[in-house]
Amino acid sequence: MSAAPGAPAGRASSAPLLGRAEEPTVFELSVPGRRAWSFASTDLPEWPAGELVPTEHLAAAPPAIAEVSERDLVAHHTRLTHRQYSVDLGAYPLGSCTMKYNPKLADAAAALPGLARVHPAAPATCTQGWIELLVGLSEALGEVTGMDAISLAPPAGAAGELTGLLLMRAYHSVSGGPARTKVVIPDSAHGTNPASVTLGGYQAVTVPSDERGLVDVAALRRVLDDEVAGIMLTNPNTLGLFEEDIVEIAAAVHEVGGLLYYDGANLNAILGVTRPADMGFDIVHLNLHKTFAVPHGGGGPGAGPVAVTAALAPYLPGPLPVAGADGSFRWSTPERSIGRVHGWYGNALALARAYAYVLALGGDGLRRVAETAVLNANWLRQRLRGHYAVPYDRPCMHECVVSAADLRRRRGVRAQDVAKRLLEEGFHAPTVSFPLVVEEALMLEPTETESPQTLAALADALVRIAEAASEDDRLAPRTTPVGRVDEARAARRLVATYDARPPAT
Repeated sequence: MSAAPGAPAGRASSAPLLGRAEEPTVFELSVPGRRAWSFASTDLPEWPAGELVPTEHLAAAPPAIAEVSERDLVAHHTRLTHRQYSVDLGAYPLGSCTMKYNPKLADAAAALPGLARVHPAAPATCTQGWIELLVGLSEALGEVTGMDAISLAPPAGAAGELTGLLLMRAYHSVSGGPARTKVVIPDSAHGTNPASVTLGGYQAVTVPSDERGLVDVAALRRVLDDEVAGIMLTNPNTLGLFEEDIVEIAAAVHEVGGLLYYDGANLNAILGVTRPADMGFDIVHLNLHKTFAVPHGGGGPGAGPVAVTAALAPYLPGPLPVAGADGSFRWSTPERSIGRVHGWYGNALALARAYAYVLALGGDGLRRVAETAVLNANWLRQRLRGHYAVPYDRPCMHECVVSAADLRRRRGVRAQDVAKRLLEEGFHAPTVSFPLVVEEALMLEPTETESPQTLAALADALVRIAEAASEDDRLAPRTTPVGRVDEARAARRLVATYDARPPAT
């Protein structure tokens, strides 16, 4: 097997030291003939060409795979991991996404052989423990949300959103009423909401926020009619504020025959304190990879279960785990199910992690999660006041939004520059320029897992940046393994290959 065509070979002996920016690609470390693996001989005869695999399906040449020793391969990937920031390294105040530390207990539970070594195609009679686990998780999430039924199958938050909209469509399709073509979303909504609405076949109708940062109820009433299928909300909203008029909003939407969909991205703020069902919601999706200790980031796997009221339960995607009257467990698909939304039964090990987290904390522990997260966010808001503008300066929930607009006007430093500079202070950057209704927004979510000392250090770093902001900060980060890159150019002219080089200007 040869090295990739055109790739320089033999650099393994001069691999860069940790921290240098010039880390080669694994292809540049490649040396012909090197291996990171070895297999014992089976003493079986070789299969003649074309007998095991038809000749027409065989490649003309071996794939161009990098050839490196185990030592160089491990060192290369370890160096790359040290360049990455993670929740296991420090504070990750990425607002709206709840990037919090995940206890290793949940990882250990999901790694138990009795869970990890079960094939998804095994029959229910051989997987009673797994199905019982899923039934238990379903019941626990039903208590958290107040909903009557749940499907754990959707594999991520966006998948949960689309599933919820498909349930909305299925429900209205048999109601016998007028055709419903619109779904209402607030102007501070998560970016996935309008995308999911469109993908679900609906037209997105936006309602503005009022001076409090909440849904303008009068504006909402003006767009409600019998063409509205429902409204998508998260509560607290993406400004970190609780929608105080939610009961009135629910009544208005239900009055025209619409449904309320709860975007569960911010559920971390209300665990054990209040429930979406108590607010009048009909459909709820939960991000287990944000709220219930499932690793988040890197593309997953996530879990985005959807819970519904009894009226929508017949439409849930199947199959569902069910407890039988005789104490056994089985799979069952609702009579009007919209069908499968994922292969087998979702990302099952992610579900096992979430259930371990719920059992470890219990109801009282989940409530403390919300209370501590809200306390931390409000402490941070108070600490940053006077150094950054606070556009909605009132008690927030689990996240707070401040603005760098004044820094931009006085010193030419934008929210993005503050975020890049924060990397040099040893913290991950917060969400920037979102929600869109706040100019130069910095969205901070400290979560419940950070200590007062860590929060103080984060706040001190943000204050230092604000007080010393200068044009130099537009070059940050300067001390990280990789400096500032041209993100716009990378997005517009992406070259996603190992030998990528900056395209000619």
